[in-house]
Amino acid sequence: MGTLVIVDDASFMRGALRHIAETAGHDVVGEAGDGEEAIALCRTLKPDAVTLDILMPGMDGLDTLEALKAEWPEARVIMVSALDHEEKRREAMGLGAVGFIRKPFHPKDVTDELERVIGRP
Repeated sequence: MGTLVIVDDASFMRGALRHIAETAGHDVVGEAGDGEEAIALCRTLKPDAVTLDILMPGMDGLDTLEALKAEWPEARVIMVSALDHEEKRREAMGLGAVGFIRKPFHPKDVTDELERVIGRP
């Protein structure tokens, strides 16, 4: 079973990702609504993976990714975004993201990406 921290400023989106991940057998060990909270949680919990929304107020997902990777280089971060900008996707991968889920997503898109990044529960 993989451990996961979900980061998104929208609580309904965190809930949807939590439901999908837990239904697939993963353990959601934390949720954060912004980048600073995400960094603090990951510093403590060291999850197997992090799902990270790109568009958030304050510290956005790309800034959060950069800070996470600077402090915790082995972090496995899956970006989640409604943006269909290839440029943002490339930027995230260049900063160290290992996956990308596009909103709106189908549950299978999420479970496939979690399985690819952290394995099957």
